[in-house]
Amino acid sequence: VQLQASGGGLVQAGGSLRLSCAASGRNFRIYSMGWFRQGPGPERRFVSAISYRDRSTYYTDSVKGRFTISRDNAKNTLYLQMNNLKPEDTAVYYCAASPYYSYSDLSSHIKYHLWGQGTQVTVSS
Repeated sequence: VQLQASGGGLVQAGGSLRLSCAASGRNFRIYSMGWFRQGPGPERRFVSAISYRDRSTYYTDSVKGRFTISRDNAKNTLYLQMNNLKPEDTAVYYCAASPYYSYSDLSSHIKYHLWGQGTQVTVSS
């Protein structure tokens, strides 16, 4: 599986963006998928994930109620709908694939085996 993220851009605070992550290959449905973001520092921080097992969804506290993760296995695509964006959401966003399914695993970047290239999200105040 190879991953290609898209949908980033420049938006004003309070606006919305929808990120997509297209997966090539036939095994998309057997991977849990996640979104991470990286600001000016080196660390990629967990944003959201969706389990392959039962489509359970997980979010970091700062995006709960504003972001929605979803997946379309028929289209091999992962989405992140981001509403009410804030300047602190500014980062490069990465999609990733993991063979695990629990929150404790999916919230850790070391549990992901495949990564897409990032897409820049910039939120102006």
